[in-house]
Amino acid sequence: MTQTLVISIDAMGGDHGPPVVVPGVARAAQALPPNVRFLLHGDEPAVRAELARCKGLAERVEVRHTDKVVAMDEKPAQALRRAKGTSMWNAVEAVREGEAIAAVSCGNTGALMAISKLILRMRADLDRPALVAGIPTPRGVTTFLDVGANVDCDAERLVEFAIMGEAYHRAVHKAAKPTVGVLNVGSEDMKGHEEVREAHRVLREGGLDLAYKGFVEGDDITKGVVDVVVTDGFTGNVALKAMEGVARFVNGELKGALTGSPLASAGALLAQGSLRKFRDRMSPPGAAPLLGLNGIVLKCHGGAAAKDVAEALRVARDLAQSDFAAEIERNMTRLPAALAETSPGPAADGAVSAQGPA
Repeated sequence: MTQTLVISIDAMGGDHGPPVVVPGVARAAQALPPNVRFLLHGDEPAVRAELARCKGLAERVEVRHTDKVVAMDEKPAQALRRAKGTSMWNAVEAVREGEAIAAVSCGNTGALMAISKLILRMRADLDRPALVAGIPTPRGVTTFLDVGANVDCDAERLVEFAIMGEAYHRAVHKAAKPTVGVLNVGSEDMKGHEEVREAHRVLREGGLDLAYKGFVEGDDITKGVVDVVVTDGFTGNVALKAMEGVARFVNGELKGALTGSPLASAGALLAQGSLRKFRDRMSPPGAAPLLGLNGIVLKCHGGAAAKDVAEALRVARDLAQSDFAAEIERNMTRLPAALAETSPGPAADGAVSAQGPA
């Protein structure tokens, strides 16, 4: 008998709430097998109104009413004080109670992190979740973390990101042995600040079961030089926002060029299928898992479209059916010995900081 898999969803989260979340669930329901079902938390009349527009979806959905919502602009500490009973809280709590395999929300990122950490707790000796983004490349997708959860990171935290990112990439992108790199201002061993160089030493010499390839530079993220790129949350968030800005700029310039004359518009009409694929490839990642929790939680953009919600639900299913949590645990048990074996030596002559010349 096929096991039923339930995904818990904050139906009120994000800029749009049920009018986007419910159609996203409908898209996922069409793509995922019938044993995947959905538990929606939110204002029942609003959710039911959207369900009525999605033929056949109600049969695979349970709705649990709450009229409490975490606002998109609430500070995490403020949201946490009044979070119990909100649609976001209830979505995550269903994972802890074993009612769901994963939780998905388009809501307030800081609040979701705080609520998830409080309810699910962290794995092993991890302190905070890491946010992951999938960056399109000519080779497929680069798993990029952390993209905003941890602004300051020491070497041990960067190594933890490598362990989590590698296991995640294997689970979601079906890579047998994902390659890993640490983001730096250059590929030479002496480049970067001490925390980056120490993480490099541990990953290279610590005996962890990872295919570590060394330092990578900013342009390597979109080249697909390695499968997993590791950095601190400050650098990762800046890099991600820069890439999103470039994508919007290119899309805008392309749209302008293709509507600038009747001839260009006619050409665009003929090529609309290819242009749609180009736009989708250039779009920012729709969902970012929070890695390191005792449970699966995915964060969608506040302005997510239905396709982004559907993609998050697919990733949730894939993670739940994978061995990624056990793989993280296996390498985390090796980490203390790896750190002890690779205690940092004197700084290399000519080392430069991340602010120095590249």
